[in-house]
Amino acid sequence: MTIHAIFEGLVFDENGNAAETRIIGKETFYVVDDDGFLRHIPSIEVDRQIYDILKKQFEDNKDLIIEQTAKLLGQDDPFSQAVLANQFGNLDQQFEMLQKVGIPENDRMYMGMTGFRAVIDLHGNLLELQQPSRESGEDE
Repeated sequence: MTIHAIFEGLVFDENGNAAETRIIGKETFYVVDDDGFLRHIPSIEVDRQIYDILKKQFEDNKDLIIEQTAKLLGQDDPFSQAVLANQFGNLDQQFEMLQKVGIPENDRMYMGMTGFRAVIDLHGNLLELQQPSRESGEDE
């Protein structure tokens, strides 16, 4: 089974160049050009750094996310919120699932159009994670 680059097309080097992805054997790599030398960085190392930041943001706002999701679904009751909390429960299993199937291309394209971008150095260290933000309105 091949491990997918979860954030394919959303990872860039320090110069703003998109990191290509390549599969060697059953492992996927982000490829960064270092003055003509192509550095192959295991995608799992980069993806885990990005995922951990997103996971922390989710955990910091979990109650609000569950409450708002329940409202959007028209299921704004304690039982439905408990079901959602259970579904959001084990985020590490979600990471493993994403490695197996990846994020659909259309979703990655949408993420890129909204400003989602990860910047790594030549060794695969995450330098910056740019995410879309929303201005708070008076009614929020």
